Amino acid sequence: MRLISQLSLGLLLVLLTMSSHAEESVWDKAQVSYFGPSNITVYRSPTCGCCKKWVEHLEKHRFTVKDITTNNMQTLKQQYGVPRDLASCHTAIIDGYVIEGHVPADDIKRLLIEKPEIAGLTVPAMPVGTPGMEMGGRKDPFYVLQFNKEGQSKPFNAYRDY
Repeated sequence: MRLISQLSLGLLLVLLTMSSHAEESVWDKAQVSYFGPSNITVYRSPTCGCCKKWVEHLEKHRFTVKDITTNNMQTLKQQYGVPRDLASCHTAIIDGYVIEGHVPADDIKRLLIEKPEIAGLTVPAMPVGTPGMEMGGRKDPFYVLQFNKEGQSKPFNAYRDY
């Protein structure tokens, strides 16, 4: 009987270890320290699970998120000047900047520290491996792009091996 209890305890410990590792993300650890305004409004579809995971990513990085679900995402993207070719699934606003898609929290912090004269940041489409789009060990390379009010973009950060 004692052997069975020890085996059960061992199995429980293995399962707990696996579940705690399953929730860890390469995006959880902050690399950029930021202590300024952290209120961000996120607009997302009520049916999008990856958007909710991105919101959780922001909260882990101490952003205060106002999470608004809406079925009018295209209208919002037009209102905030998100170019069609740079669009993704959710749109956020922080300190006058537009954040489109699965932009890592550390890039948002860097944006808020540097305060460049741009409209915002985007990760177009939905690359696998970005915050909220984690799928096991698969991590597609991607760029965080900065864009201006005219819709012109250029790289802000690149992720190849992360």
